Amino acid sequence: MCRVIAVSNQKGGVGKTVSCVNLGIGLAQEGKKVLLIDADPQGSLTISLGYEEPDEMEYSLATLMMNIVNDEKLNIEKTILHHKEGVDLIPANIELSAIEVSLVNTMSRELILRSMVDRLRHNKTVCISCEKGKK
Repeated sequence: MCRVIAVSNQKGGVGKTVSCVNLGIGLAQEGKKVLLIDADPQGSLTISLGYEEPDEMEYSLATLMMNIVNDEKLNIEKTILHHKEGVDLIPANIELSAIEVSLVNTMSRELILRSMVDRLRHNKTVCISCEKGKK
């Protein structure tokens, strides 16, 4: 069975990233397949898993989201990183901030992430580390 868990909070610095990492690695140690999605343009989850320069990555969550918007094939093989702790990661970087601006006139923009997750979630637990809420 697949579960999708979004870790979010209005405030920053409350442990969203740490909770997502620990939950994901804990489930992986129990034999579950886990996909972690970094949905924070600062790339906090990506950095915490040892990828020190997320802004230098060619493929990220922003890439996959734009693939969906442009009705292109998802570049999954190049985007998903396989971590030594047994979890898979879709990294994020500053490009995610630009996506928000480019999606202003996109129909059903609020369903883009959901569409991507639906394509990737088969027999996996998906944990999404969200950015802090906006006022």
